[in-house]
Amino acid sequence: METLEFQSEARQLLQLMIHSIYSNKDTFLRELVSNASDALDKLRLESFRDKDMKVDVDDLHIVIESDPAERTLTVRDNGIGMTREDVVGLIGTIAKSGTAEFLRKLKEQQSSSSDLIGQFGIGFYSSFMVADKVTLVTRHPHAEKGVRWESTGESTYTIEDVDDAPQGTSVTLHLKPSDDEDRLPDYTEPAKIREIVKRYSDFITWPVRLGGEEINSRKALWARPASEVTEEEYAEFYRHISHDWNAPLETIRMQAEGTFEYQALLFLPAQAPMDLFMRDSRRGVQLYVKRVFIMDDCAELMPEYLRFVKGVVDAADLSLNVSREILQQDRQIQLMRRRLVKKVLSSLKSLMGARPDDYKKFWGEMGAALKEGLLSDHDNRDAILEVCSFASTHSDSDLTTLADYVSRMKEGQEHIYFMTGDSRTAVENSPHMEALRAKGYEVLILTDPIDEMWVDAVPSFDGKQLQSVAKGQVDLETEEEKSAAAAKASEFADLLSWMASSLSEDVKEVRLSSRLTTSPACVVGDAHDITPTLEKMYKAMGQELPKIKRILELNPSHPLVEGLHSAFVSGERSSLEDAVELIYGLALLAEGGELSDPSRFVKLVADRVQRTF
Repeated sequence: METLEFQSEARQLLQLMIHSIYSNKDTFLRELVSNASDALDKLRLESFRDKDMKVDVDDLHIVIESDPAERTLTVRDNGIGMTREDVVGLIGTIAKSGTAEFLRKLKEQQSSSSDLIGQFGIGFYSSFMVADKVTLVTRHPHAEKGVRWESTGESTYTIEDVDDAPQGTSVTLHLKPSDDEDRLPDYTEPAKIREIVKRYSDFITWPVRLGGEEINSRKALWARPASEVTEEEYAEFYRHISHDWNAPLETIRMQAEGTFEYQALLFLPAQAPMDLFMRDSRRGVQLYVKRVFIMDDCAELMPEYLRFVKGVVDAADLSLNVSREILQQDRQIQLMRRRLVKKVLSSLKSLMGARPDDYKKFWGEMGAALKEGLLSDHDNRDAILEVCSFASTHSDSDLTTLADYVSRMKEGQEHIYFMTGDSRTAVENSPHMEALRAKGYEVLILTDPIDEMWVDAVPSFDGKQLQSVAKGQVDLETEEEKSAAAAKASEFADLLSWMASSLSEDVKEVRLSSRLTTSPACVVGDAHDITPTLEKMYKAMGQELPKIKRILELNPSHPLVEGLHSAFVSGERSSLEDAVELIYGLALLAEGGELSDPSRFVKLVADRVQRTF
């Protein structure tokens, strides 16, 4: 026998469980039955893949046994079991990314009804909410000996080999005394066990037996008529497959008949999964064949930008031996994927129209992930655009769709104007917005990092071109204004040429601006240049880019620019180079940019201020 220490995060989690962070302690049995069901799924699948595995899969089941006299409750399965290494790795250590985030959320929600147990595959630990000691005995089919694991939930656990352990896993809980004040029921009572299994695990594929009787119906929800399934049954099934113990925001059913038959039961979550933007985030669709579990996290059925969708797809005509490599090449799977994506997007569109508050909740949680599809899914780009929402200058609080933006466009307006930035405040205070604000044009405010990328990939919506107010030329002038601007450009031509030469290391052109009304200058990109923010993102990822020179635009009616022009025309150019450098630096700072030499800029400003005294 060995005595080992829990990983520090596991110790923290155990203490939270032991000290009863949840009022509804019934969840421990749900988790143990769910783990047992997974073990049976894995054994059935392994028996198809490994013909040398000599196991009986004709009577796979889960048994619950209670002993009121000894105050024990045992959940036993004859599934895949675990090796000694599995036990140490899966129970002694929480080997999942984001564990610290999970613990933080767990502590934050101690007094709330939100149930986070199971979110990171650690439901086994919930046993310590109701037990003073937990004993686990397990054996993998390929192992000669079994393993016994035992702990009281403190800092250590014991582990030893067992000669006569049956295949599968049994978890025995040495229960705490029942306590009505602490809302701790008597979990040895058969009626209480039946109540929990019926509520949480009635849909489990495998029989759950208590006292020789089967206590779950084992009916696959996706195979039952919709009229026979309650919202609570959908919610519990969603919780079972997603480990998110909130109810789903939307339930989506789909059935295809004909040459290729399949059924799908999909869910939109109400809250984003914790790993939604982690590199190793998982997609949530399970693949079944003829109601036999084949694989979890089936990436071939759902694109990455819809990775928040949870559910089950049950195909009638696939081999039980199907592999991921085969799925990647299977034309029927690709057809299913296309239909599933269209169904999800159409359901989102219906949600937007019928339940705008629920859609707003969805968008706040998952919108940034959905917009990734504008880059990766060209076939469905228009459908994705139709269900996207954006902040805009039209309202301080409400979001707008592109269709609503187009309906409000001013007469003669040809473009959908937008600006990307780090925050709404930064965008609204940008010099690039001045002329559009003065003329009453609505501008979309795009502040998600993904916005920097998709706007270059999406040329238009509903025949209207998307136009950045910080790139290219923004045509807002009347014919009369254009004529006056041309005269000004001719008047300033020598100054602009001289400034372009003076700033040649940093800018490709200096020109007069039609987008400024109060600021002296701004820096803009060419129509096809990447934005400074996107450039920073590439550099942060270790991708160095060639230096991108931008365009300096001047406001000819600003006193600073007028004074610069007068001094240039009069020949007083001794200190103009410093003034030009200052104007360029001010333009960079106004858009939140970075100065190449901040100390020199500070010195130039100090010298200028000193001359005023």
